[in-house]
Amino acid sequence: MPNIKIFSGSSHQDLSQKITERLGLELSKVVTKKFSNQETCVEIGESVRGEDVYIVQSGCGEINDSLMELLIMINACKIASASRVTAVIPCFPYARQDKKDKSRAPISAKLIANMLSIAGADHIITMDLHASQIQGFFDIPVDNLYAEPAVLKWIRENISEWRDCTIVSPDAGGAKRVTSIADHLNVDFALIHKERKKANEVDHMVLVGDVKDRVAILVDDMADTCGTICHAADKLLSAGATRVYAILTHGIFSGPAIARINGASFEAVVVTNTIPQEDKMKHCPKIRVIDISMILAEAIRRTHNGESVSYLFSHVPL
Repeated sequence: MPNIKIFSGSSHQDLSQKITERLGLELSKVVTKKFSNQETCVEIGESVRGEDVYIVQSGCGEINDSLMELLIMINACKIASASRVTAVIPCFPYARQDKKDKSRAPISAKLIANMLSIAGADHIITMDLHASQIQGFFDIPVDNLYAEPAVLKWIRENISEWRDCTIVSPDAGGAKRVTSIADHLNVDFALIHKERKKANEVDHMVLVGDVKDRVAILVDDMADTCGTICHAADKLLSAGATRVYAILTHGIFSGPAIARINGASFEAVVVTNTIPQEDKMKHCPKIRVIDISMILAEAIRRTHNGESVSYLFSHVPL
């Protein structure tokens, strides 16, 4: 693949390494460091003039530092005459702040979109946006890839009685995602209606659907403090489910999340590696990881060669 350079930010080096190995390339040289006053400094270590540049940086860890580093890297490549700069952001930062849900609330996801565009990004590749309308916040092309094909593959390979399971959404917002997976597997689905007292705190839940004597699979796009999915697991077991799995695209797992998962009655909590999970897995044996580097690598290859990316919406590259 000529005229292509792939750079990695510091947020998820492991994923970047897997993407470049998949493409048969080397990661391009970049040094990211901080001055003593905590300003971010980026030095691009090779020529990018006329090149198709991809910068892999996930919105995780120290999110604001990762975001600033990404913006500076995009700008550095752009003013060094790169022909096109694509930001590969597996987990989009601030995606939950996508609407004005109370007076004087910011729409931070729109602000991030503006910042990426102003920095010089020509194209965005991301995965399972919290709200797909975030694509409309940009005036540049956005490819929102789906983890769904990889999730379907994992369910078929790892849950022996998947033909007799119920796919469950822990909230009304995820109904579309859950019905799509249930249709592909040809199984039933259920919904949990929840009422929140405040952000990150659930008041009570009502199950709509039947899980009695079945394996229940909770599917969501992200889990942060895990209060919702742990509540939901208890609700499903009390409604007669034999076993409960959770499958999430972005396992943020902040605050008391790991302790909650260890205390909950999950068979497994399955996440993709859009966010690094090595440390979390040491403290929680229930966490399993689906590798999605081949989906991102194939998206980069197809974008670079001017091919359609829509094949990836329904297939996992071999």
